[in-house]
Amino acid sequence: MAKVSINIATGSIQKEDIIVGIDLGTTNSLVAFINPEGKPQVINDTGKGVLVPSIVHFHPDGSVVVGNEAKPYLVSDPSNTIFSVKRLLGRSYHDIENYKDFFSYKVIDDNTESLVKIKVGERFFTPIELSSLILKELKERAEHALKTPVNRAVITVPAYFNDSQRQATRDAGKLAGLDVLRIVNEPTAASLAYGIGLNPEEEKTIAVYDLGGGTFDVSIMRIQNGIFEVLATNGNTFLGGDDFDRAIIDHWIEQNQLNREEVSANKELAQALRLKAEEAKKALSSQNIYNEKVGDIPCALTRSTFDSLILPKVEETIVACQNALKDAGLSAADIQEVVMVGGSTRTPLVKQKVAEFFGKEVHDQINPDEVVALGAGIQADILAGNRKDILLLDVTPLSLGIETMGGLMDVIIPRNSKVPTKAGRQYTTSVDGQVNMKISIYQGERDLVKENRKLAEFDLKGIPAMPAGLPKVNINFLLNADGILTVQALELRSGVKQEVEVKPAYGLTDQEVEQMLFDSITHAKDDVAQRMIIEARTEGEQMVYTAERFLEKNKEYVSTQEISDTIKHIESLKEVLNSGDKDLIHKKIDELNEFTRPFAERLMDQAISQAMKGKAI
Repeated sequence: MAKVSINIATGSIQKEDIIVGIDLGTTNSLVAFINPEGKPQVINDTGKGVLVPSIVHFHPDGSVVVGNEAKPYLVSDPSNTIFSVKRLLGRSYHDIENYKDFFSYKVIDDNTESLVKIKVGERFFTPIELSSLILKELKERAEHALKTPVNRAVITVPAYFNDSQRQATRDAGKLAGLDVLRIVNEPTAASLAYGIGLNPEEEKTIAVYDLGGGTFDVSIMRIQNGIFEVLATNGNTFLGGDDFDRAIIDHWIEQNQLNREEVSANKELAQALRLKAEEAKKALSSQNIYNEKVGDIPCALTRSTFDSLILPKVEETIVACQNALKDAGLSAADIQEVVMVGGSTRTPLVKQKVAEFFGKEVHDQINPDEVVALGAGIQADILAGNRKDILLLDVTPLSLGIETMGGLMDVIIPRNSKVPTKAGRQYTTSVDGQVNMKISIYQGERDLVKENRKLAEFDLKGIPAMPAGLPKVNINFLLNADGILTVQALELRSGVKQEVEVKPAYGLTDQEVEQMLFDSITHAKDDVAQRMIIEARTEGEQMVYTAERFLEKNKEYVSTQEISDTIKHIESLKEVLNSGDKDLIHKKIDELNEFTRPFAERLMDQAISQAMKGKAI
């Protein structure tokens, strides 16, 4: 059994181990490390290129390919090829229902606030599992290139990622066999790559403009004492270089008087045009004319035509920059540095418009595809304690969270968070009329609370009796500089409130902390598998409860046949709840969902028409 040395003062890992920086991107992902000369460097394993496309393909036999090898299947087998999974991380179906047409694979709608799942064949995957496959590919490439095991990483996320999206990213890392030392904001990493924020005396306000393949965001940040504070973010999660490609294709279709529907229907031609458009876009960064053919279709483009085609999209990003500044209460003149991130910022028009808007030269010397990963590598080096000039702030050595249904640990403050810190999350009741909620607080890295250390427990009493899911209970964790944790629960509708104070580090030796961290790494696979079975079972139980209540309340509106068929589906789901097969449970949930949806919708329509009777709209 390998021994892990952990520096308890910083929660960081001792020297022997390489810590990598990972940029887990929507379109491409990559990994960086600090080379023996002390410089950050991206990894290009076996000449496959630095960028690993964030694409996962499932073969019919269940085997998986990731990255470059998976890319061709986007055209030949789209329903079993997953792309842009980062858009789904930590999201519920409600968050993405407006964008479901964007995905060529099946995103499951269970019409609840629970997190989305993706169906491939007869298997159900969470975005966490799919992201972990990309991270695993990066880990393996790094190990192959560096000829050493890679078990620890810093992973970057967009500045606007919320708590559940950050936790989902941590979980994906854990499932890939990585101990995720810290989740770092992408704009913070990009700034570090340019050396901005490394000097603790430095005080600056900066803008980070990030235009990738499919997403755009701009962050306004203040740096003080080595701390990066996000003042405002803005952007569009469906705007990027892909839009530039589409504008070129549309132009060529028009120029050559092609039939748009016929081009779309001809998959090979559509793909060939897309690749040609991408080639033209790249060529026009350094030349003024592009002139090629696809078959006998001429594909010519000048830089000035290209600029006019993409101008509306570029202007959209400038409006987002204006809005971000307005939200931060600043003007363009207040910004001291502008950092460019993302492959699409290579486009000369983009650079020109951004420099004009902020009234200063932009930082674009570092490869914009690599800048975030390189910065993550620098952050990893800081956490490894290799940079003596940088003071590491006090951090929490172990995660803090509460117990949720099925005995699972829901992390509220992840380990390695800077102290003091505060975080919170919203919960609700699972049973109709529930008036008390037991809140149990735990410390540790395992997915099941029984494997963690219990710190305290209290009851939030006097919740107004309402149907399940209606009460909204905010649970807030506040960890002060002295290591005292205050946990507060507040039911929003009634104002009922309860709080407790505990000292998480009390009575723990360094060896015990080290053992807890080590156990979490060695048991990560089993823990996540167990967690997923428990989550599937909990979801199944909720579904049974909801369906039975639905039949009870609406029996006069539903036919006898519908009732007996629904009961069959409910019984069929009940039978598999304890099977330990998460895919089977999800399959039965999905079947019950699909079966009951038509008459649930029918009842909804009836209720609306009843309510509208005699009312002029």
